[in-house]
Amino acid sequence: MLLSQVPVLSRVGHDRAAIHRDSPEWLAAAWERGRALVVTPEYAAPLAEPPALELRPTAGLAGDRYFLGLADDVPIFAVRAPRDLRADRWADLREVGAILGDRDAGLLTTAVALARWHDRHPRCPLCGGPTELDRGGWVRRCPVDSSEHFPRTDPAVIMLVHDGGDRCVLGRQASWPPGRFSILAGFVEPGESSEAAVAREVDEEVGLAVTDVTYAGSQPWPFPSSLMLGYTARAVGDLTVVLRDHELAEAVWLSRAEIRAGAVRLPPPVSIAHRIITDWLAADGAGRAAGGPTDW
Repeated sequence: MLLSQVPVLSRVGHDRAAIHRDSPEWLAAAWERGRALVVTPEYAAPLAEPPALELRPTAGLAGDRYFLGLADDVPIFAVRAPRDLRADRWADLREVGAILGDRDAGLLTTAVALARWHDRHPRCPLCGGPTELDRGGWVRRCPVDSSEHFPRTDPAVIMLVHDGGDRCVLGRQASWPPGRFSILAGFVEPGESSEAAVAREVDEEVGLAVTDVTYAGSQPWPFPSSLMLGYTARAVGDLTVVLRDHELAEAVWLSRAEIRAGAVRLPPPVSIAHRIITDWLAADGAGRAAGGPTDW
């Protein structure tokens, strides 16, 4: 099963223009004619109506800045600044990622991912000295040992486990709101393929063996630095759910009818989990499309 639509945080509407990151002269000139997306220490950004990012003139803005790319040939930078600037509304990516257009969703996702990485990596992992921004914010360079450090992305798998028929497994973490359920997920370990991670995580979380591990799609999830690799997998053998590692508060088998009837609250549309579940709901037990994507 492939995703019927691009996950909302995977959308792209700008050119990253990475070729310009190595040119301080070009970046300096681009800053003078560009626009800036302010990102606060809490990773909020200014929003205008209708829901769209408020891109400001760069004049007078101070703070660390990262070159995001070109939108309609206009250079766009993310600038770190406090929430003391006037704005119609301040919002974070989780809140507005699903309602922004393609360009703004891509810009804000990239800006938040870079901002979170910079905040967590101010020092050189080799010598411990403070590092400096370089290449338009896409590198941190150590002035002591000249080592370069690049933004980190942690691969994670997220998978809908089904029985080959009309049921799938949904789980709930204790920290989630009451009634909120989602599909299973976990990080890929060193030396492990993503498909192997799917099988391991399902076994560890709910005690099920799986086969037919099938790639569905991917989405960045910068909270703080994940790339979610979506899959479906068919459970085989004993289908009894057993919470083995106690990462979940509960996990249950549910039918399409039960999910459509509102037996549980699904994850929000900003997540790839929402798209994987709704695509599964729109298919019959044989995996054939039973209609267009739903809004469940």
